[in-house]
Amino acid sequence: MSDCVFCQIVRGEAPAAKIYEDDDVLAFLDIFPVSRFHTLVIPKIHYENFLDVPPTLLSKVNLATQKIALVYREHLGLNNFHFLTNCGSQAQQDVFHLHLHIIPRHLGDGNNVIWQKHPEFRGEFDAMIGQLPKIA
Repeated sequence: MSDCVFCQIVRGEAPAAKIYEDDDVLAFLDIFPVSRFHTLVIPKIHYENFLDVPPTLLSKVNLATQKIALVYREHLGLNNFHFLTNCGSQAQQDVFHLHLHIIPRHLGDGNNVIWQKHPEFRGEFDAMIGQLPKIA
Protein backbone atom coordinates (compact mmCIF):
# COMPACT_ATOMS: atom_id res chain seq x y z
CA MET A 1 0.00 0.00 0.00
CA SER A 2 1.72 3.14 -1.22
CA ASP A 3 0.61 5.59 1.49
CA CYS A 4 1.23 3.22 4.43
CA VAL A 5 4.23 4.49 6.39
CA PHE A 6 5.24 0.95 7.38
CA CYS A 7 5.14 -0.17 3.73
CA GLN A 8 7.32 2.84 2.93
CA ILE A 9 9.79 1.72 5.59
CA VAL A 10 9.81 -1.81 4.12
CA ARG A 11 10.53 -0.36 0.65
CA GLY A 12 13.29 1.90 2.02
CA GLU A 13 11.31 5.06 1.21
CA ALA A 14 11.00 6.18 4.84
CA PRO A 15 13.67 6.09 7.55
CA ALA A 16 13.61 3.66 10.45
CA ALA A 17 15.98 2.53 13.18
CA LYS A 18 15.92 -1.11 12.07
CA ILE A 19 16.97 -3.75 14.57
CA TYR A 20 15.84 -6.96 12.85
CA GLU A 21 15.03 -8.05 9.32
CA ASP A 22 14.46 -11.30 7.51
CA ASP A 23 12.58 -12.21 4.33
CA ASP A 24 9.14 -11.76 5.91
CA VAL A 25 9.49 -9.59 9.02
CA LEU A 26 10.97 -6.21 9.90
CA ALA A 27 11.45 -4.69 13.35
CA PHE A 28 12.43 -1.13 14.23
CA LEU A 29 12.37 1.26 17.16
CA ASP A 30 9.09 3.14 17.57
CA ILE A 31 9.45 6.85 16.71
CA PHE A 32 6.97 7.64 19.50
CA PRO A 33 8.43 5.37 22.20
CA VAL A 34 6.80 4.91 25.57
CA SER A 35 9.98 3.30 26.91
CA ARG A 36 13.60 2.72 25.93
CA PHE A 37 13.83 0.03 23.22
CA HIS A 38 10.09 0.24 22.43
CA THR A 39 10.04 -1.80 19.23
CA LEU A 40 7.54 -2.45 16.45
CA VAL A 41 7.56 -5.81 14.65
CA ILE A 42 5.72 -5.96 11.32
CA PRO A 43 5.16 -8.34 8.44
CA LYS A 44 6.73 -6.93 5.28
CA ILE A 45 3.54 -7.62 3.35
CA HIS A 46 0.72 -5.21 4.16
CA TYR A 47 -2.06 -6.62 6.31
CA GLU A 48 -4.31 -4.21 8.15
CA ASN A 49 -4.36 -5.97 11.49
CA PHE A 50 -3.90 -9.16 13.51
CA LEU A 51 -7.11 -10.72 12.17
CA ASP A 52 -6.06 -10.40 8.52
CA VAL A 53 -2.64 -12.08 8.62
CA PRO A 54 -2.27 -15.69 7.41
CA PRO A 55 -1.33 -18.00 10.31
CA THR A 56 2.09 -18.93 8.91
CA LEU A 57 3.12 -15.29 8.59
CA LEU A 58 1.68 -14.42 11.98
CA SER A 59 3.81 -17.19 13.45
CA LYS A 60 6.90 -15.64 11.86
CA VAL A 61 6.04 -12.24 13.33
CA ASN A 62 5.58 -13.80 16.78
CA LEU A 63 8.83 -15.78 16.54
CA ALA A 64 10.75 -12.65 15.55
CA THR A 65 9.15 -10.81 18.48
CA GLN A 66 10.32 -13.48 20.89
CA LYS A 67 13.81 -13.51 19.36
CA ILE A 68 14.14 -9.75 19.82
CA ALA A 69 12.84 -9.83 23.41
CA LEU A 70 15.29 -12.61 24.26
CA VAL A 71 18.15 -10.45 22.95
CA TYR A 72 16.85 -7.56 25.07
CA ARG A 73 16.82 -9.85 28.10
CA GLU A 74 20.23 -11.43 27.49
CA HIS A 75 22.14 -8.33 26.39
CA LEU A 76 20.32 -5.45 28.08
CA GLY A 77 19.01 -7.13 31.22
CA LEU A 78 15.40 -6.29 30.36
CA ASN A 79 13.00 -8.78 31.94
CA ASN A 80 9.61 -7.06 31.96
CA PHE A 81 7.60 -6.40 28.80
CA HIS A 82 4.24 -5.64 27.34
CA PHE A 83 3.64 -7.45 24.05
CA LEU A 84 0.58 -6.05 22.34
CA THR A 85 -1.15 -5.20 19.13
CA ASN A 86 -4.07 -2.85 18.65
CA CYS A 87 -6.75 -4.12 16.28
CA GLY A 88 -9.08 -1.39 14.99
CA SER A 89 -9.56 2.29 15.69
CA GLN A 90 -11.56 1.68 18.89
CA ALA A 91 -8.57 -0.29 20.17
CA GLN A 92 -6.31 2.71 19.41
CA GLN A 93 -4.76 1.33 16.23
CA ASP A 94 -3.42 4.36 14.39
CA VAL A 95 -1.28 2.76 11.66
CA PHE A 96 -3.37 0.22 9.80
CA HIS A 97 -0.55 -2.21 9.06
CA LEU A 98 -0.22 -4.98 11.61
CA HIS A 99 2.44 -4.11 14.15
CA LEU A 100 3.28 -5.87 17.36
CA HIS A 101 4.70 -3.69 20.10
CA ILE A 102 7.53 -4.85 22.31
CA ILE A 103 7.42 -2.43 25.23
CA PRO A 104 10.13 -3.02 27.81
CA ARG A 105 9.00 -1.95 31.26
CA HIS A 106 11.32 -0.20 33.70
CA LEU A 107 10.76 0.40 37.40
CA GLY A 108 9.26 3.86 37.84
CA ASP A 109 8.68 4.45 34.11
CA GLY A 110 5.23 5.92 34.79
CA ASN A 111 3.55 3.84 32.10
CA ASN A 112 0.98 2.13 34.25
CA VAL A 113 -1.74 0.46 32.23
CA ILE A 114 -4.98 0.64 34.16
CA TRP A 115 -7.79 -1.51 32.82
CA GLN A 116 -11.34 -0.88 33.98
CA LYS A 117 -12.32 -4.21 35.54
CA HIS A 118 -15.90 -5.48 35.30
CA PRO A 119 -16.38 -8.29 37.83
CA GLU A 120 -20.11 -8.19 37.08
CA PHE A 121 -19.36 -9.91 33.75
CA ARG A 122 -18.46 -13.09 35.63
CA GLY A 123 -22.17 -13.75 36.10
CA GLU A 124 -22.58 -13.63 32.31
CA PHE A 125 -19.97 -16.26 31.40
CA ASP A 126 -22.50 -18.98 30.54
CA ALA A 127 -24.49 -16.59 28.33
CA MET A 128 -21.29 -15.35 26.67
CA ILE A 129 -20.15 -18.89 25.93
CA GLY A 130 -23.63 -19.64 24.58
CA GLN A 131 -23.15 -16.94 21.93
CA LEU A 132 -20.06 -18.66 20.51
CA PRO A 133 -19.76 -21.51 18.04
CA LYS A 134 -17.43 -24.34 19.05
CA ILE A 135 -13.90 -23.07 18.51
CA ALA A 136 -11.67 -25.89 17.30
